[in-house]
Amino acid sequence: MANHLSAQKRARQTESRTARNRANTSSLRTQLRELREAIEKGDKPAAEQTYRKTVSALDKAIQKGTLHENTASRYKSRLSKRVVGMM
Repeated sequence: MANHLSAQKRARQTESRTARNRANTSSLRTQLRELREAIEKGDKPAAEQTYRKTVSALDKAIQKGTLHENTASRYKSRLSKRVVGMM
């Protein structure tokens, strides 16, 4: 445990930031999973609607610093190809 006041404050800040980052990452992964499941079911209208929500979640992850911009762009590109390529 930290002994100095400043170190105790840093420990508190780290704890709250870690919780926030975990929540952001978890919600993003949930959204990605929902899109992948919609694609696997073969329901194109549902997949397109879920794709829009997923892109929004990816953009929010970029803003919050959870995901790098290039990584999110790569996700968007690959998921878009899968949605467009559906029968």
